[in-house]
Amino acid sequence: MSAETDEFRTIRGPSGAETKVLGSRFIAGAYPIADEEAAESRLRSLREEYHDATHHCHAYRLGIDGKRFRTSDDGEPAGTAGRPILAAIEKAALTDVLVVVTRYFGGTKLGVGGLLRAYGGAADAALAAAAIITKYITRSVDITFPHPLVGVVMHAIETSGGAVCDTRYDDLVHLRVEIRTSRVDEFCGILRERTGGKAGIDVPE
Repeated sequence: MSAETDEFRTIRGPSGAETKVLGSRFIAGAYPIADEEAAESRLRSLREEYHDATHHCHAYRLGIDGKRFRTSDDGEPAGTAGRPILAAIEKAALTDVLVVVTRYFGGTKLGVGGLLRAYGGAADAALAAAAIITKYITRSVDITFPHPLVGVVMHAIETSGGAVCDTRYDDLVHLRVEIRTSRVDEFCGILRERTGGKAGIDVPE
């Protein structure tokens, strides 16, 4: 992912996996999130659900470039839980994702290397179970045109991968369309060409 792209990979919905290492249970869950508030809300719910667990370690990554992230070892030795969880998210090239690994201690200490493998492996398993989707950053385009051009305009929207999000009719047709950011200029050019310049086009800031 980079600042130049308008697409990113995330997960469609929650997924999970459970592993056991030397008696300890590691319950991993991966969740799509839109912001920090969603991550904190999910964490609160999991802490309530698994209120008797030893640790709730997590990491999340946000934004199209993935540069907003947070990790937590939640009482495990520093760097042994949150970091390997984040590494699993990065390895899968995902963003807008929270992964939480809840541990029930089994009585045997795993050591630094064991913890790194256990938390990273649990996160990998949860993400491997998730449905990966690609999402796009879009911009709104407002189009105004005569009624006889409805078919032409709708075909241009369809072939450009756009989606109509608002429609209004009076003497003219008024549409608001969501288009991938990288395709806005091309889409506007197609509209002008196919409507012979009869469509009014505005791209709000």
